[in-house]
Order: sequence, then C-alpha cells, then structure tokens
Amino acid sequence: MERIGSKTVYEGTIASVRIDRFRYGDGSEADREVVAHPGAVAVVAHDDVHIYLVRQPREAVGEEATLELPAGKLDVPGEAPLDCARRELAEEVGLEASRWTELKRFYTSPGFAEEQVTVYLATDLRWVEHRPDPDERIEVAPWPLDDLDGAIAECDDAKSLIGMLVLRDILR
Repeated sequence: MERIGSKTVYEGTIASVRIDRFRYGDGSEADREVVAHPGAVAVVAHDDVHIYLVRQPREAVGEEATLELPAGKLDVPGEAPLDCARRELAEEVGLEASRWTELKRFYTSPGFAEEQVTVYLATDLRWVEHRPDPDERIEVAPWPLDDLDGAIAECDDAKSLIGMLVLRDILR
C-alpha cells in the first residue's frame, strides 16, 4: 500500500488527527483517520520485594485512580525512549535503576493510532530526589512482588498489563 495524501484535521497537545488516503496493490483507494502520537514508554521497576506502580486519575475514562506502571509520553524533542523511561521513573516514583532491559514494543491500537509504547524492565534500584510533574496527580503504589497476580487483577491499563504479564513470565 502507498500513502498518497494526508491532511491534518486537528492538532492538540497530546495527539493530532489526520485523514490519510491510501492506494492498495489492486488500485483501490481508501481514506483512513489516523491519530498521530509521538509514542510512550512504561517502566516495570522492581527490587525483588516490590514492583513500583502508581495510581493516578484518568479523566478520559472517568476513573479517580487507575493502577499503572510509571510511564510517559515521548514529548521531549530528540529524547530517546530509554532516556524518557529514566526520566519518568525518577519523576513519578523517585527511583533510578542501574540495569535497564527493553521488554516489549507494541502499538496501542493500530487500527487508528500510530502510537507505539516501549516497555522497559528497571532493576538495581536506588531512591533519588522525587520531583513529580506539578500538573500530575500521582500516588506511588509499591506493590508486593509476591502478589503480582493481585496487581494484574486490579489493573485495567493495557501498557501496564502487558508489562506485568511479561514480568510474570520472566519470574516463572
């Protein structure tokens, strides 16, 4: 397939929307609405006793607090995903890690959005000065690692579920 046209119809702070026109191998054409997003990262941080999660309001789905992995949008120009993950772990939880491993990359909803999330494993943790973003309402939620299944059961966030399920497979 080939993109033969594109028109931005909305530009926002988090995402923009465009209508792209595609031509397929058989000559047919179709318009598709595409949500453009710079991508994001999520961090599975654990110290063999706790996995470090956060709770935060998610207004878009009407939730006062969802249980999630520390995460953030790739919104700093030129910042690599791993650098974003390091920044988000320090900002949201107040931790740094000596060991980082990429666990998984995935598209959040490839039927209409180009957002890709990279999930990292962070270990060999140490506490650092906690400087949360003043616009975010984040509560740090250390969760017993031996009750990872309980965190999975309580979680409704896709990126967090993917990260915790991959961790569960690693720990088994």
